[in-house]
Amino acid sequence: MTTTLEFASFATEIDYDDLSPDVRDALKRRVLDAVGIGIAAADAGPPNAVADTVADLEDNGPCALWRRGRGASPVQAAMHNTALVRYLDYMDSFLAPGETPHPSDNVGAVVAAAEYADRSGKELLAGLAVAYEIQAELAWNAPVRDRGFDHVTHTVISAAAGVSNVLGLDEAAARNAIAIAGTAHNALRVTRTGEINEWKGIASANAARNAVYSAMLAKNGMAGPRNLFEGQKGWQSVISGPFEVDLSPGERVHDVMTKRYVAETYAQSAVEGIIEVAEREDLAATDVAGIKLQTFGGAKLIIGGGEGNRYEVRNRAEADHSLPYMLAAALIDRDLSLAQYEPDRIRRDDVQELLRIVDVSENPDLTERFEAGEMPAVIDVTMDDGTTYRVEKDAFLGHPAEPIGWDALEEKLDAVTGDSLSPDGRETLLETIRSLEEHDVSDLTALLA
Repeated sequence: MTTTLEFASFATEIDYDDLSPDVRDALKRRVLDAVGIGIAAADAGPPNAVADTVADLEDNGPCALWRRGRGASPVQAAMHNTALVRYLDYMDSFLAPGETPHPSDNVGAVVAAAEYADRSGKELLAGLAVAYEIQAELAWNAPVRDRGFDHVTHTVISAAAGVSNVLGLDEAAARNAIAIAGTAHNALRVTRTGEINEWKGIASANAARNAVYSAMLAKNGMAGPRNLFEGQKGWQSVISGPFEVDLSPGERVHDVMTKRYVAETYAQSAVEGIIEVAEREDLAATDVAGIKLQTFGGAKLIIGGGEGNRYEVRNRAEADHSLPYMLAAALIDRDLSLAQYEPDRIRRDDVQELLRIVDVSENPDLTERFEAGEMPAVIDVTMDDGTTYRVEKDAFLGHPAEPIGWDALEEKLDAVTGDSLSPDGRETLLETIRSLEEHDVSDLTALLA
């Protein structure tokens, strides 16, 4: 049975020298993906609500609020910057049979704590390795979705561990930080069921904030339940059930996927497939009689109607968790990016009519293949004249089986940031992240401020 001490020991023992060159490179690519998405989200409504709330609470502070031109405490910076990374639903994901969290939810917290502690880029990478590893191991070995808890229940623990690392906490203090975080902040799955609203995109920011606050309390001597995981009525008893982890120096980062499309994780292969067939056959939406998607259990559950009606789509939060909407919009527009989530696009008759003839079903064989590491999808598009076009996918570009490298990530950065970065600013940001071990964290945050 995994113990709280096991996580605390791991969090405090890992440093930059423990990371392989491949892990270092992968973590830097995760940073680039996260900050690019964060820059793109700066004008969105819910992140602006977070920014306004931070401004109400604090005049200034030592940690940059990305794109705001001012600072805040590490706690509030973690909340704000994580909201930017997460809100557009374009962040990375870790694929496990019973859970699909977003490890980049840790980036805002670890960066803020590292900036506060005046750490180097090397130290930041070590803290991120800790957070990514623990997030992935919890998702794989201790899924909580079917027990009614949201995946950010894992994030508050992984982020607290990563933050403990960059703050330089000793084992006892890290144990307290993890214990406080995991005892007090377990989020409910209702966030992503039924009628979805904008809290879906902010819940992980709340977890990041709570993680940093827990670590700061521990830094200043606050004790938490030392047996969080293994204790009577503790986390394993109440939240997850018994589990074991096998922690490595950040190697789990290689199992993280990059989203090619602005869509919920489980939709990526299906969206890629329907765009392929629409382009190949030059399909017109007005000639489509029906769309049938065979998918795996998790996709059917979360975005195919198992946890609520996915045919009533009125806003962004509902659209990016609706397979019917995503497939309809992708077929019509041959794309699924930020433009497909503008309110006028969501409400337009063409997509609203087409989404209602999208049928989503679970195929047990595809569920088995998903649990073995694929992300399969079988799509049949039937036309008014009876012709049916089929496309089958095992994975998508960005899946760990087909990883995205630096060049494609730079293209994604350009696509999402547009004119938000000057040419010189773009090149400086890229150079800083590519050579993060040669910089201080403050060099990075100055570019984001």
